[in-house]
Amino acid sequence: SFYTRRCITEDPSWSLVTVPPLTELCLQHIVHNFEKNPILNYLLPEYQKKVVDRLPTSLPLTVTANIVSHEDYWKRCCMERWQVCDVSNYGGSWKRMFFERHLENILKFFIPNTTDPKEVLDLVPLCKGYVRKLEIDQFLPPLWVDQKKENNDLSDTEDEAELGEVYMHHYDLRDLISDLPHLQELHLTYGVKSCGMNFEWSLFNFTELDCSNLAAAVKMCRNLKVFKLTRSKVDDDKIKVLARNLQHHPCLLELDLSHNLIKDHGAQALGKLISYSKIETLDLCNNQICHLGAQALAQSLAESSTLTSLNLRLNFVEDKGGEAIGRALLTNSSLKSLHLGSNNLSERTAAVFSQVLAQNTTLTSISFSCNHLGLDGGKQLLQGLANNKTLTELDLRHAEVEQETDFLIHEIVWANREAVRLGSLQHPTTEAL
Repeated sequence: SFYTRRCITEDPSWSLVTVPPLTELCLQHIVHNFEKNPILNYLLPEYQKKVVDRLPTSLPLTVTANIVSHEDYWKRCCMERWQVCDVSNYGGSWKRMFFERHLENILKFFIPNTTDPKEVLDLVPLCKGYVRKLEIDQFLPPLWVDQKKENNDLSDTEDEAELGEVYMHHYDLRDLISDLPHLQELHLTYGVKSCGMNFEWSLFNFTELDCSNLAAAVKMCRNLKVFKLTRSKVDDDKIKVLARNLQHHPCLLELDLSHNLIKDHGAQALGKLISYSKIETLDLCNNQICHLGAQALAQSLAESSTLTSLNLRLNFVEDKGGEAIGRALLTNSSLKSLHLGSNNLSERTAAVFSQVLAQNTTLTSISFSCNHLGLDGGKQLLQGLANNKTLTELDLRHAEVEQETDFLIHEIVWANREAVRLGSLQHPTTEAL
């Protein structure tokens, strides 16, 4: 005590408070040496949090992935790396967000024959417990090598075409997907997001080999519920391969093939698929389906189907296709939402749907926008709606329907919507169930 008094007298700034406790020194040492010796799980919870709060986000994932489960750490990792971070899109888990987005990033910039496949495969054991959804909005082909410069002796155009095809295959997702047991959603676009002045059609190739590899990958992904393959120039031959592989998939509920090149034969293959699967939502917006394809889809709807939503906007089904779908809905009791916008439909289709609206008690939403239903077509729909209590949405924008008819239709639909809303307020428990 005499020594302490003497120190304080001689150095007024000296204090016992400035000496860190031994616990603090230990924690500093653990943080400093964490990469070599990550002993987090041997600490008490209060000390674990203190260590995690000080860990740098630059630590290798091989160290942190399977040891650090504290959400605060992964929140820091996400916030430092990405400007926009909405954790509600990831089930409220920052760790899941980090690993899904990190894996997506690697796949978006993976260049076959250039990027080392180990980049993906080494990450799988670290992220497989957390990845539930992958959204890959660009998928790159190999770097194009000018064959003429490489092989001066190869001037024959056929040989060049064959070689060109070989160089266009994308990363084979089978290597990855079989090791992601929790994957439930896969969104893919085979193409380049912003190629600027380097535009080449070859950047947007979805080859036959790509298709068979992807079909096998999706078939292996037994927990997949949502599969989206959009803007990828998917044609009839390729859709047949995909549909065949998806036919007896145990979980698939949603299939989005919008903005592709699917015609009637492809739609026929998809008709067969919805007959033999549990698919509830099918999006075929902006394809090239004509009346034969629509009739095939209608036949599947009429026979047996789990489909609740069908989107055929921006196709060419015309009245023959529209009428067939309408007739199917006289017996179908699963479909709730139907989009037939921009399909060159006229009064003939409206006449069949007048009957549908009078009989069907399942449909809640129909869109006829951008068609030519005309004044009589509008009146027919109004007649069909006279006793309908289930339709809560009917889009007739730019359908050439008379303004007064449109107003009267809107009144009926609005009343139905209000009745549904009041019903759900009175019986919240059944809604929740």
